[in-house]
Amino acid sequence: MTPAPAPTPASPDSVPLSRNRLLFVSGTAWLFDAMDVGLLAFVLAALKVSWSLTPAQMGWLGSINSIGMAVGAVAFGMWADKVGRRRVFIATLLLFSIASGLSAFATSLAVLMVLRFLIGAGLGGELPVASTYVSERVPAHERGRVVVLLESFWAVGWLLAALIAYFVMPQFEPDTGWRVAMVLGAIPALYALYLRRTLDDDAPAPGSRKPVPPWTERLALLWSAPHRRSTAMLWLLWFTVVFSYYGMFLWLPSVMVTKGFALIKSFEYVLIMTLAQLPGYFTAAWLIERAGRKFVLVTYLLGTAASAWSFGNAGSETALLVSGILLSFFNLGAWGALYAYTPENYPGGIRASGVGTAAGIGRLGGILGPLAIPFLGAQGWPTSAIFALFAITIVAGVVGVILLGRETRGQQMEG
Repeated sequence: MTPAPAPTPASPDSVPLSRNRLLFVSGTAWLFDAMDVGLLAFVLAALKVSWSLTPAQMGWLGSINSIGMAVGAVAFGMWADKVGRRRVFIATLLLFSIASGLSAFATSLAVLMVLRFLIGAGLGGELPVASTYVSERVPAHERGRVVVLLESFWAVGWLLAALIAYFVMPQFEPDTGWRVAMVLGAIPALYALYLRRTLDDDAPAPGSRKPVPPWTERLALLWSAPHRRSTAMLWLLWFTVVFSYYGMFLWLPSVMVTKGFALIKSFEYVLIMTLAQLPGYFTAAWLIERAGRKFVLVTYLLGTAASAWSFGNAGSETALLVSGILLSFFNLGAWGALYAYTPENYPGGIRASGVGTAAGIGRLGGILGPLAIPFLGAQGWPTSAIFALFAITIVAGVVGVILLGRETRGQQMEG
């Protein structure tokens, strides 16, 4: 097969513009995804009041989203290696947006859970495919920084979710406020139509890559001798990070209510903590091309573990706020490094499959994480012990990175 012609070199002035455009177009989609996930945390607290949900029902409503994300990450990641990143990026964005809009009209928990599964499938497929798409279009010397900055749009989405929860939802009755929030979460459906016209084709183009093997062969390749060490490390890392993130952050408003803060005031605290995510991303973006991927992952994950322990043991308003800010800072900086690091461990023919499968394994942690707090709470575990469990889980991921991970800073990505 004749390789595709090399692109004409761009002028120095046009490269930053192209990179910034790529960041904006992809990052805005990421922002809307985060807004939906962030709104779920606040919607859970509102549904507890309006639908009289039990802690177990709330846990399952959070977990069904992650079940969909697990299925979507694997299926759409595999599909992206076959038909191209751009097509799948747009398809997944449309899926989760439409399902989000429909969820505003749900009249029962069963219907809402089906729609949350579809939202999760779209979201779970979009995130790894988008990071792979961006990674393949950025030069090696700035690839890590750009992907971390892409992930920083997640914080802006959470910020919008907190603002909607704080300023919009309280203006309505509890059973109406969360529905309005879900309608706002459907905005990406319109944006997906815009994306279809503005996104560039995949780089390299699907036709210029090596032939893509069938699904089962790609799964086998992930565990072949050249890749099994990376795959084992990434599956462990994704599981521990996602387990702790969804276990902690989806429950932040509810945990604050348990500690004695009013529901609306808990929104205010989460809003402040969300703002701390941005410097977490920006410092990780600055460090990742200077100190390397492994250094950033290990440092920020250890910071996350220490902050989780402190949050669980916080006995005052000040301690709760400070530990929550540090938790946001370190955890989301680690997320940025995770998305930058994962695609660099695989060649082009199995890259989206590798990223999607790792993310899918991670989503299993996202299923268990939201269930952990109500289950362990029912067994008599105090909040301090539950957050200590999250801290220990994160440390296990750190050990995996240290022992099995390889440094990928500056390496060229295979086509």
